[in-house]
Amino acid sequence: MNIKKGDYVTRKSYNNDTTFLVINVKNNIYYLKGVDVRLYADSYLNDLVKVKKPVNLNDEKFITEVKDELLMDRSDFFFLPPKLLHIDGDSSYLERCLNFYKEANVLAIGKNIEEKNIASELPALLEEIKPDIVIITGHDAYYRKKGDIKDIHNYKNTENFVKAVNVARKYEKSHEKLVIIAGACQSNYEELIKAGANFASSPKRVNIHALDPAIIALTLALTERGKEIDLVSMLAKTKYGKDGMGGIKSTGLMYVGYPR
Repeated sequence: MNIKKGDYVTRKSYNNDTTFLVINVKNNIYYLKGVDVRLYADSYLNDLVKVKKPVNLNDEKFITEVKDELLMDRSDFFFLPPKLLHIDGDSSYLERCLNFYKEANVLAIGKNIEEKNIASELPALLEEIKPDIVIITGHDAYYRKKGDIKDIHNYKNTENFVKAVNVARKYEKSHEKLVIIAGACQSNYEELIKAGANFASSPKRVNIHALDPAIIALTLALTERGKEIDLVSMLAKTKYGKDGMGGIKSTGLMYVGYPR
């Protein structure tokens, strides 16, 4: 079987449940990156199955659903969605999220910053952009072999995300004036919430979809300001629901005016 860099594969040992892009091959080890799931992995050739390039139909499907559900027919009104700042440690996932926001006509400024550098670069971005919602994401992992699930040092990037959330919350203490969505695959959910995030991953230390943080952000952005959001229903829109994402009760952030 000929599998090379740039091919799409699944892993037999995981029941072919996740599609990966082969990003490198070195010393007979294949280095993989999740197409939909924010996950890095490696594998030997005999565990891989080559598959066709996936089509991201769910992106457009969700945008259509959320528009129908939240905006309905308000032709006589005009809308002023909030401003988003999306910081992502992964450039391809960032691009996908930015396209997601663009399709929904929500202004989002995206910055590709390595996870360890987000906290140091965030203050200047907050001052410059003055966002209503900030998304802090990228890649993470819980190293089960290291032990204690509560210790942020047993995670790939949770400590970096916690530092960034602390910086953002120092800039704006109110959870209503600045909504923070933070974390990635298997992140320490409890520590991110304690640091000041409104929403975070991952309550059950599972992987999350590339768009999960954006789904939360877009739902907040397309709901009328002051209207309480059904927290359970919103989380259910994400890949693994309450196992992958969680947070506090919130209200919408979109201004609605009349006449158009």
